[in-house]
Amino acid sequence: MKQSYFILTASIAAALAGAPAALLAQPVASSGTAEAPRVTQAVSNSSLFTIPKTHLGFLGTAKGSTNAPLAGTFAMNHMQLVLKPSVERQAAMEQLIANQHNPKSPQFQKWLTPEQFGEQFGVLDSDIAAVTSWLTAQGFTVNNVYPNKTQIDFSGTAAQVSQAFHTQENLFTNKQGTHLSNTSDISIPAALKSVVAGVMGLNDFRASALLKETKIAQWDASKKGFVAKDAAPTTSKKIGLAVNYGAPGTIMRGLAPNDMATMYGIKTIRANGVTGKGITIAVVEDNDMVASDWTNFVSTFNLGQYGGTFSEVRPAPPSGATNCYAPFQHDNGETILDAEWATAIAPGANIEVASCGDYDPDFNPATSNSFGGVFIASTNVINAATRPDVISASYGYGEFHTDSASKTAIDLMWAQADAEGISVFVAAGDSGTSADFNGNIINGYYGNTTIDANALATSPHVTSVGGTDLADILDGTTSQYFAAAPSVVGGSALSYVPEIPWNQSCGNGVAATSWGFSSALALCQEFVVKDPTLYSISSEAGGGGPSTVDAKPTWQRQVFNAAKDTSRDIPDVAMFAGSFGQYTWVITCTNFDPCAPGFTGQVALSAGTSLASPMFAGIQALMDQGLAARGLPADQGNAAPTLYALAAQEYGGPTGPAPASLAACNANNGINGTSSCVFHNITRGSNSTNCRQQGAYPEGFGGYVTPNCYFYASGESQYGFEFQVGLTTTDAAPTSYGVSNKAFGAQPGWSFTSGLGSVNATNLLMAWRAFVNAPPAAP
Repeated sequence: MKQSYFILTASIAAALAGAPAALLAQPVASSGTAEAPRVTQAVSNSSLFTIPKTHLGFLGTAKGSTNAPLAGTFAMNHMQLVLKPSVERQAAMEQLIANQHNPKSPQFQKWLTPEQFGEQFGVLDSDIAAVTSWLTAQGFTVNNVYPNKTQIDFSGTAAQVSQAFHTQENLFTNKQGTHLSNTSDISIPAALKSVVAGVMGLNDFRASALLKETKIAQWDASKKGFVAKDAAPTTSKKIGLAVNYGAPGTIMRGLAPNDMATMYGIKTIRANGVTGKGITIAVVEDNDMVASDWTNFVSTFNLGQYGGTFSEVRPAPPSGATNCYAPFQHDNGETILDAEWATAIAPGANIEVASCGDYDPDFNPATSNSFGGVFIASTNVINAATRPDVISASYGYGEFHTDSASKTAIDLMWAQADAEGISVFVAAGDSGTSADFNGNIINGYYGNTTIDANALATSPHVTSVGGTDLADILDGTTSQYFAAAPSVVGGSALSYVPEIPWNQSCGNGVAATSWGFSSALALCQEFVVKDPTLYSISSEAGGGGPSTVDAKPTWQRQVFNAAKDTSRDIPDVAMFAGSFGQYTWVITCTNFDPCAPGFTGQVALSAGTSLASPMFAGIQALMDQGLAARGLPADQGNAAPTLYALAAQEYGGPTGPAPASLAACNANNGINGTSSCVFHNITRGSNSTNCRQQGAYPEGFGGYVTPNCYFYASGESQYGFEFQVGLTTTDAAPTSYGVSNKAFGAQPGWSFTSGLGSVNATNLLMAWRAFVNAPPAAP
């Protein structure tokens, strides 16, 4: 281990020594980044500018859609007027953040406050005054101007919105439900066009929790596993293949915190006192949990000895009227999973549930913005006087469903967090190549493609976390990696367990090989024979794909097999999120199903990239404490630039021969050879899942076409419409399916399935210390 550490240290130093000067000793950005006012003309409604892409055009074209004007008196609360920095300030912001992550820059880890961020990179006070005066003149209430000087919280009515922004707020109703949205791109006074990016909150498409449906089970010592109780089968009973572990009476595996500590190399540093102590992890939510759930979890798994704390907060805006209301759901599975499993990895950390409801106490929408209460909670904690060290957000939807103003607001928010030194982790998604279909089947109903990355995770200022599965069940190697007599509380994992991409569909090539099929397509075709109703199709898998908005950051290009595109690609890393056949889960303790001593009662089993994100946030808390112990700043900002720099040492760079460590750190090696690796490189499997398109309903309701889907079977629903089922590909109109076009396959180095892979926390801490030139440990 020590030898590997010195080799890695030397290689990092060599890489930095050979880096272009522009990436190293970069000039210090001006603290003021001075500029002249950009609102230089009288603000008049008679001269207008239309802001492109500020409405969701697909709503009006969705088959069978109807729409009608929204009542003019309808309250539209806590919208965000999104202000855009000048081109010069935007460039200065990116330059500063790059310097903050560069160990050879004078600005390395010189983090900003919200006020400093606003002064250096926000809109000038005089320009903000012009904008707020105009909003007030239109009848709106200005609730708050954030210290970042990139957003203004304001409220009004639908009639005021329609009149002021020269659009129409409508209710759109179709087979998918009812949504409010503006019917056209908004227009603003031309005098404001250089400072206003748009309005976040003109539609109510909300990010959903990236959580699998919880399974209720009870421990059965004689069967050495959890027995599913009230779960419904996930596949047709006609299928003679082992893919229905969620069915009542079946046995499932529930992982405990110690299992993760063993698999991801946490035990060594935990024994040395690195538990996340002194580090605050905020899990941002739109629902609450019962505080005793966390206490029950900590007690059950003997985590209280590490001194972690728990709190629930309603993060208020820095000033003005509150926009954070108590959620209505008080024991939410997403919130429980996030808080408990961040603690499972970093039991000494301070866990802060920062939650804001989507509705006010009278059940009126608290905010109509696309990110809902999660956006409010996030922006409020990032702009607070006291801020967390780490944030985990386990929500998502695709960029296709995101208007330009909302995407700008999200990206600016995450950039601010990065500049402040906050490490943000966002789940990549639970529906493979498209983040829009959590719990549903990928389709083209709204005209979107099957490749659509999570809009909340594609910012270059966050670390996107994908999902993996444990390969031992499909490989038949469980006895090598898990104790024969499981200890539920203590965990039963014996070492790192080989990982594959989480993929519950028949597109899982590892499952196909395990069962003797020549390919995933052959497995899918067998499913059709066994299940002609096509009930068994699934799009559940770890998310990944290219952004259509954000450009690829320089640091993402510097690793072997990085995608040869110009897009910000996700995920960056991955951790366990779920399993093929739903055999493996993690245990959570809830108010409805509390964990009892010996697990004599029912418990809730959970999964999803909603699990992977808070777990990696826990990993970061360990890094933060471990660095602070050497006298360095605890806060590290976005983890991704450092992770990619370290991965390049093991996997190799974008050119030249791959080092021997690329093969040595292959996740397939399991316990043989990966013990000295920082990363576990996941190289087999894919997140290519099922997709579908359908014809018209008998009553005349139109069907839809789904691009990027290779169709291999047809069926007819109980409602009489015909549909086709396929697998996701990179081709818009595929005529075949295989390695060259499936979306997406794992590979050596980086991949769309699991990014750089998972990590060994002990080795990561050693490598991170070397990267930031940490002083040696005290004698």
